Amino acid sequence: MLLQAAIDWNLRVNILDPDAEAPCRHLCTQFTQGSLIDYDTVYQFGQTVDVLTIEIERVNVEALEALEREGKKVFPQPSVIRVIQDKRLQKQFYRDHNLPTADFILTENRADVALVEIHQPDFFPAFHKLGRDGYDGRGVQRISSVADVGKAFDAPGVLEKAVDFEKELAVIVARNERGDVQTFPTVEMVFHPELNLVEYLFAPAEISEEINQQAQDIARRTAEAFGIVGLLAVELFLDKSGNVLINEVAPRPHNSGHHTIRANVTSQFEQHWRAILNYPLGDTADYQPAAMVNLLGEDGFTGPAVYEGLENLLAMPGVFPFFYGKAITKPFRKMGHVTVMDTSLEALREKVSDVKGAIKVVSQ
Repeated sequence: MLLQAAIDWNLRVNILDPDAEAPCRHLCTQFTQGSLIDYDTVYQFGQTVDVLTIEIERVNVEALEALEREGKKVFPQPSVIRVIQDKRLQKQFYRDHNLPTADFILTENRADVALVEIHQPDFFPAFHKLGRDGYDGRGVQRISSVADVGKAFDAPGVLEKAVDFEKELAVIVARNERGDVQTFPTVEMVFHPELNLVEYLFAPAEISEEINQQAQDIARRTAEAFGIVGLLAVELFLDKSGNVLINEVAPRPHNSGHHTIRANVTSQFEQHWRAILNYPLGDTADYQPAAMVNLLGEDGFTGPAVYEGLENLLAMPGVFPFFYGKAITKPFRKMGHVTVMDTSLEALREKVSDVKGAIKVVSQ
């Protein structure tokens, strides 16, 4: 999707990806297969481009830092990626910069979690998160009581007090080198109950203007605290008392902004290019209320992907599917998304239900 936005501006984009059959290989100017976490591979690739950016945080930061020292433009900056890569550093960053977030305790191992249960039993229920390499729900365990302490990770992590939340929100914010900042409208995310990833979202979120301003302000303050150049997706909790808290952030185009391709004047993908190339940031206004439904591989199916029900989906007005070009489907793998647009949230809810029933990703 970044490539599709780049093509509009005749940008030459080289890509490094570990998958020899990555869908992007047929769209980019030059494709290199290689590890994103190997120093030499990332460093040598960086020598071939004028501006280097990422679409996943799990990358060798030392190589990016070396490229930056040599004068390469690396956005988001390696210093930002380094903090966000480690949830321990990320949470401490919020505390140090007076950004609202759930209470937390840094832990080194499973024994530390057990000590919290003994000395601070009222801290539970809580979530134990691996410091590094957690993604899309992996690396997260709910610890409800002493009986669950055995589920904690025996590795450096962060124990985060569970938030009794009303809604989960997100704001995509962009910042360019000049320091211009622009936010997208606040969205409301609905997570899959077992998989801990976004199942669908509504944009704009159904919240009061006061709550919306809290969310927008926190997103701006967070981007400015990092000094990020590029996009920052700020995931938020709205608790039962009306407080908005940061859950976590991602320094890149994000699932909570995929609907913007059709639903907003400027998509998050075009906005990312504007930010890292230091162009004026685009208008983020929405055309009308929208929703996004993630297309996940059906449980029990692994193999060449087949999209059942596409004809039914395309017959629906205001419904726009986007497939990611992944040849192989697996249970619950993100295979695409559907953007849904209508004049009201009530109509969107009905359409979202219809979309979820109309199409399934199975295998041959």
